[in-house]
Amino acid sequence: MREEYILAIDQSTQGTKGTLFSADGRLAARSDLAHKQMIDDLGWVEHDPQEIMDNVQQVVRDVVEKAGIERTSILGVGISNQRETVMAWERESGKPVYPAIVWQCARAEKICERIRQDGWAMKIRKATGLQLSPYFSAAKLTWIMENVAGVKELAQKGNLCCGTMDSWLVYCLTGGKAFKTDYSNASRTQLFNIRDLCWDEEICEIFGIPSDCLPEVCDSNALFGMTDFSGFLTKKIPIHAVLGDSHAALFGQGCVREGGIKATYGTGSSVMLNTGKKIITSQKGLVTSLAWSMDGEVNYVLEGNINYTGAVISWLKDDLQLILSPMETEALARGANPSDRTYLVPAFTGLGAPYWDSDAKGLITGMSRVTGKKELVRAALDSIVYQISDIVRLMQKESGLGLERLRADGGPTKNRYLMEFQSNILAMPVEIPEMEELSACGAAYAAGLALGLYTRKVLQQPADIRLLPEMPEEERSNCYAGWRGAVRQAVHYHAD
Repeated sequence: MREEYILAIDQSTQGTKGTLFSADGRLAARSDLAHKQMIDDLGWVEHDPQEIMDNVQQVVRDVVEKAGIERTSILGVGISNQRETVMAWERESGKPVYPAIVWQCARAEKICERIRQDGWAMKIRKATGLQLSPYFSAAKLTWIMENVAGVKELAQKGNLCCGTMDSWLVYCLTGGKAFKTDYSNASRTQLFNIRDLCWDEEICEIFGIPSDCLPEVCDSNALFGMTDFSGFLTKKIPIHAVLGDSHAALFGQGCVREGGIKATYGTGSSVMLNTGKKIITSQKGLVTSLAWSMDGEVNYVLEGNINYTGAVISWLKDDLQLILSPMETEALARGANPSDRTYLVPAFTGLGAPYWDSDAKGLITGMSRVTGKKELVRAALDSIVYQISDIVRLMQKESGLGLERLRADGGPTKNRYLMEFQSNILAMPVEIPEMEELSACGAAYAAGLALGLYTRKVLQQPADIRLLPEMPEEERSNCYAGWRGAVRQAVHYHAD
């Protein structure tokens, strides 16, 4: 009997993965390509969308060749993607009008402030579930509309497409035949009404984005179009799932019921709690989004987003040159002086949830004469844990749901020190699945379920590692109090 596979493309902030999943739901092969991170002197962050599209084509070729499988054995494609990153392109030619503006980029803060002063922040929050912020796609698109020559004219002529990375990939992979997104990605743009489940015309007008420039919104497991990857495959196959990467990870983690919670440790981090059919509005900085819509059935989430988690490790390596590889950090952290109380608050582009302070500044505090390389590395790892814990604690309080465990995924979860400290600070079991590629996994499972290759049993993957808290309560309390004090300093910092 011929083996059958699902191809999953995970297009993330740092690069693109091509993955193949077998009929039993296991990862069969993986191929990766990084793309350039374009950061200027103002801290503006951009990607080249054509480079990303070229990389998608290449990783698909690479992973199929690496696996040594027949191209005809691939049943369909699922896509997971970096979410709030947004771009615009000419509808007819497919030519980008400007580089993709990455979710980390805060260039649109003045636009948000203008809208805030006009009194629209509460309206936007109520309709979209999202705090008014340059983090999300809407204000970034406004910036493109107001600052890139010729864009408004293209929009007026009906020749402009505005979308997140998934809609760009679908558009390109289908040869311009499909301009679609899914509910999870749409809900992160700050233009989508999560109650009415449609683009909000009034909010689009507030941001100056014509709604006819936006993609069709589909179920996350819908048929998005057909592709043969520019002739690489012998026949076209269906793109049958699209999910934002954090939503895909939630699905891949099996957190498909109310109370399921996961943290994705990537460049930044998303902590996501499945609230089922309930729309829970946070009073303390969490946002409400759609988890997904599958076969017409919608699930909601509470989510907290963090700008710098894994990126802190990159900062240690690339900017401070304290380490040669992220693999060094575990041993360095374990070797740090136990008496040192150094804290790092990585507010390099402000603080996300639960603070939402774009003016907060990064700082290192609590240093003493014993503070050295090991202590700074430990403080960097600890900052990841504390930021995740801030959000999980708030979710527990605001949802009223009993959270039994935290499911964790992403590259940094390989760091045992990091994960042990996470369990200790949360006083909660932390479970790490055997499979690392949970975003790709979720996209593959959604596509495979839609195509009939998988049953719901595939969502019950066991954890490979289960860590239990061991830290005494007094020590936990003291550690966390020190972190909160450091955050207060970052929030109240003002340059002379």
